[in-house]
Amino acid sequence: MDTGFNTPEWIPESYDKEVTGKVSTGSAEQGPMQKKINKRYNYNIAELFEGILNKNTTILSKAITLIESNSPKHIELSQQLLKNILPYTGQSIRVGITGSPGSGKSTFIESLGNYLIDQGNRVAVLAVDPSSIITGGSILGDKTRMEILSGRQEAYIRPSPSSGTLGGVAKKTRETILLCEAAGYNIILIETVGVGQSEVTVRSLVDIFLLLLIPGSGDELQGIKKGVVELSDLLFVNKCDGELKDKALLTKVSYSSALKLLQSPTENWKPKVLMGSALNNDGIDKVWNQIMKFTEITKGKLTFEKRRQAQSIEWIYTLLQEYINNKYINNRQYISDKKYIENELLNNMITPTEAVDKLITLMKI
Repeated sequence: MDTGFNTPEWIPESYDKEVTGKVSTGSAEQGPMQKKINKRYNYNIAELFEGILNKNTTILSKAITLIESNSPKHIELSQQLLKNILPYTGQSIRVGITGSPGSGKSTFIESLGNYLIDQGNRVAVLAVDPSSIITGGSILGDKTRMEILSGRQEAYIRPSPSSGTLGGVAKKTRETILLCEAAGYNIILIETVGVGQSEVTVRSLVDIFLLLLIPGSGDELQGIKKGVVELSDLLFVNKCDGELKDKALLTKVSYSSALKLLQSPTENWKPKVLMGSALNNDGIDKVWNQIMKFTEITKGKLTFEKRRQAQSIEWIYTLLQEYINNKYINNRQYISDKKYIENELLNNMITPTEAVDKLITLMKI
């Protein structure tokens, strides 16, 4: 009987009963699977737009992939898509979440996400992971650490590599937020890479900034990055269970005292320090109650809208800097030619000011 498969020489005559796998012959023609793989790179703006508004997560993922592409053709298409979805954006609450390694960010987000969905919300999680220096992709893959949340229909989790971008966020996080809002997600949770001197860009993307703390970190208050604490609207001492309860209380007291000496990052709001255990779903409701209170107060005082407007203006200049980098500073010809100018400077042939003038001329701005 002709099965349509070739049997390798090492397969016994009884392979039908003993072997479950078979080797098929190749084909010069493109198979259905190959066609499907190639099709994902053919972007139809009308289909993407319709799919996003219809809350199709597959289409949403494809749209985000388009947005993240650096191809000139894809950049033009992504701008067209963004322009189409703009009227359907801006209705969510954007929450930035950061914390030092080991503070339990993924566990906290999963616990908070499940709580929010139980309250009738649709939640999008933008988890920014460190990038692999080899592949450029995500290393940690937060989605694998949020098994329960990722299995819920009302949740959408998008791990994105930081790709070397400072600030704890991915390069296209702003655009991704807009796509998720257009897809009907009314709460956007943005998890940063971690806490550090540069992990503050997320502040310019969100409405409220939440910092997770580890019990006992109050003893190291002087050593923690002051900039992150100064930008935080809400602090949560996580892992407050078992033997860590006493340490958690001391940490809360230490940070509460420290916050009295710092100016609030948000007008008409005084930062709060809460404590609980994300693993045990303890304190999660209190965190959300504070976020809702924050939103109510800032919207009533117009602080909320002013921050959104300021972020939009800041976005313009971020894109301008990106344009200059892509067109000039990262240009191959510029990179090659600037070495001569650098050598002139090192050989004391020109001054630093003259070097800058030559670099500007080289960029032809």
